[in-house]
Amino acid sequence: MRSTSAATVLAVLFGSVALTAVSAGPASAVTTTVGSPAGIVVDDTLKRVFVGDDTNDRIVAFDYNGNRVDSVSGIDGIFDVALSDDGSTLYAAARVSHEIVALDAATLDVKARYPVAAGVGPLHVEFSGGRVWFTYGESGDRTTSGLGSVDPAVDPAVDPAVDPAGGSDPVTLGQLPLENHGVSTPAYLDTDPSEPGLLAVGATDFYDTTKDLMAVVDVSGAAPRLVASHGGGYSLNHVNDIDLVPGTSQVLVDGTDRHAYADGTFTRAGAYPAGQRADIAPNGLVAQVGDHQVAVYAPGAAKPIRTYAADTADLAWAPDSSRIFALVSSAGGYTFKALTDPARSVPTLSVNAPATATRAKQLTVTGRITATVPFSTGTELTVTRTDLESPSGKTLPSVTVQADGSYSFGDTPPAGGKVTYRVAYAGDAGHLPAAAADSVDVSRASTALRLNNNGKLYNYGAAVKFTAHLGATYKNRSVSIYADPFGSDKGKKLIKTGKVDSDGDIGAWVDMTRDTTVTAVFSGDSRYKPRTVTSTAYARVKISTAVSRHYRTARIGSTSYYWFHKNTDPLLTTTMSYYPGRKQRFDLQVYYQGSWHSADSQYFPLGTNGKSAVQLGAPGESGIRARMRSVYVNGSSGDSVNSTTYGSWKYLYFSN
Repeated sequence: MRSTSAATVLAVLFGSVALTAVSAGPASAVTTTVGSPAGIVVDDTLKRVFVGDDTNDRIVAFDYNGNRVDSVSGIDGIFDVALSDDGSTLYAAARVSHEIVALDAATLDVKARYPVAAGVGPLHVEFSGGRVWFTYGESGDRTTSGLGSVDPAVDPAVDPAVDPAGGSDPVTLGQLPLENHGVSTPAYLDTDPSEPGLLAVGATDFYDTTKDLMAVVDVSGAAPRLVASHGGGYSLNHVNDIDLVPGTSQVLVDGTDRHAYADGTFTRAGAYPAGQRADIAPNGLVAQVGDHQVAVYAPGAAKPIRTYAADTADLAWAPDSSRIFALVSSAGGYTFKALTDPARSVPTLSVNAPATATRAKQLTVTGRITATVPFSTGTELTVTRTDLESPSGKTLPSVTVQADGSYSFGDTPPAGGKVTYRVAYAGDAGHLPAAAADSVDVSRASTALRLNNNGKLYNYGAAVKFTAHLGATYKNRSVSIYADPFGSDKGKKLIKTGKVDSDGDIGAWVDMTRDTTVTAVFSGDSRYKPRTVTSTAYARVKISTAVSRHYRTARIGSTSYYWFHKNTDPLLTTTMSYYPGRKQRFDLQVYYQGSWHSADSQYFPLGTNGKSAVQLGAPGESGIRARMRSVYVNGSSGDSVNSTTYGSWKYLYFSN
């Protein structure tokens, strides 16, 4: 069984391509793009799906998982495909070369070719009653459209003198047992395994849609016999597709309108929501092609069991009704897809938990599960709670769904923090599994967390112990301590993690070479929320200054001076903790009339070795007293990773 759109039919009625040889292609389990679909048929014995590709003049064989396993090319103007009743022979209608091509279904080797003397065709093809049935004709010409057949039992090569059954033409035209049907477009065909020997025929007139054709023909005997035909008692809404409905005396037109036949005529028997074409499974499920979707209906149902978002050109059921094989629009053509679980509705499941809740107090979770197929009474959903106490999930009592699909349950969360309730439906013969979840923020108590040494200033390199104190908690007694020295070249680093002692304390040592932010982190537990505190301590730089070129040291009063001759330039070399771009501030003061007076302050860069040498010019006079110091100024010395630090004064005296 298959369907082919009217647009495809009309597009190919006027084409002509030269005949080429049919040859078997290499097997390949890869995704294949079909240019223009030209029929689809399923062989359940071989577990293969055969697809005609008109663009590439070939037949492609796929397995049930959608992988290409074989192909054959050179079938000029392929329009449709059909299988023999035993699945051993594949028949292809080649409209350009005007022949029915018979192929071995297992190997795709050509077994026979049957020329068809038709202006256009053969087109649609089916196998029933031991023969291959096909339609043909000139589009727009009511005198040439008709029904033909191929009898594979007739071998035209056999001499009738040897075998009276041989020597005749296996192809017979003009077999539609309906006089003056007046339809100008070649008809669609359909068969059904549950009704062997029956053939559904349907067509839309090219000029006058009031003359649409709909008929059921018995082809089991020597000559086709008309079972029923549309006599015009009511109007048909075009006939662009026709299917026999298994287990009933009905046909389905365009995947929408059902028509019952009895006593040689048709009557309306209901309809599905608007579709374009369809294929019907042996169990009666209808796979309907609509706008950008495939909808699956139970027999006579008004709502689909489920839908697939797929812009589909053609489709066919697996003989066991387990899946639908579809040609879905993709880049450059169509891709073969297997649509699974067509008889199972897709439930919609919601879970609604409160946004916040109090720990150890009951809360209520509500929700709803709905589907196109009703649920049985007493349907149960499983419930799992995930929290800090049960990170892998704890199973709660199942909840029963009410008649309207709603449900609710109460729970008393033992743990605070993020608590997630996951509700799941296991699925059944009519429904796929479904699951959904929602989370609630459950309150937790606060605990105390303190960290010492905030704001303290230390000398460069001092080893400082930072102690964190943790208050009451439930189970978690661990604290992590991090140190983050100032400066972009160093990041935050974990220096200690562990349980606090019996007093609630934990300590970690920090080597204070820079201003440093120390952080203590309690990650929380199921009853107490996380807590983080910081302490920022400060570190001076290390400064020393060496004086050279003096000739002695001696005290003036209680102060020790470096003595220089009045014409000697003192060399003052400062060593300071290095940091890229750092400078030292050189302060100079002169003693005059009993007090020190600032003479100059100037910044000098440090070398990568942390040294800065400054040569102080000789005064040329004796009796002068001066002093100097080196200073690191936070923010002004080129960086801000240490605290402002003053070096010690160095005292200079100039003599004769």
